[in-house]
Amino acid sequence: MSTTTTHTEEQFKQVMAECRALFEKKLHDYSASWRILRPSSLTDQLFIKAKRIRSLEIKKESLVGEGIRPEFIALINYGIVGLIQLDRGYVDEVDMNNEEAMALYDRFAQQALELMLKKNHDYNEAWRSMRVSSYTDFILTKIQRVKEIEDLGGATLVSEGVDANYMDIINYAVFGVIKLSE
Repeated sequence: MSTTTTHTEEQFKQVMAECRALFEKKLHDYSASWRILRPSSLTDQLFIKAKRIRSLEIKKESLVGEGIRPEFIALINYGIVGLIQLDRGYVDEVDMNNEEAMALYDRFAQQALELMLKKNHDYNEAWRSMRVSSYTDFILTKIQRVKEIEDLGGATLVSEGVDANYMDIINYAVFGVIKLSE
């Protein structure tokens, strides 16, 4: 493993630790209330977060006072929520305790890391030469693809599934947080 790849892995883990800590605090405050979200509602939540990032990138000003970085973190956490929902389905009442939610969070965060390492190897750290605004556009594209897959009832011909798009959203958002932190 190259020094740059090792550095990327450490940066990725640092971002995910920050996201995990926030997720755990929100679990304390709200429990796993997101278990109620149907797939289309979760997709719309991802959409509004990504659209806000794009709006802030274009306008260069936030009237709410929160910047782009927290929105990328939200995309990471909602992406993991999406993977959990795909795995477990949605429910009418919260059916999971905080420990179970954190175990699932850790499982999917680890899968996102493993995918990033494989793709980063194949693409040779290309993400480092990209603009943060490109991550935003790619995330919006992935969300649009998820909407299309949902509208097709999952009956795609050649496309990756919703889970692959969620993983890519998570990874692009992690890259966004890393780049904004450098």
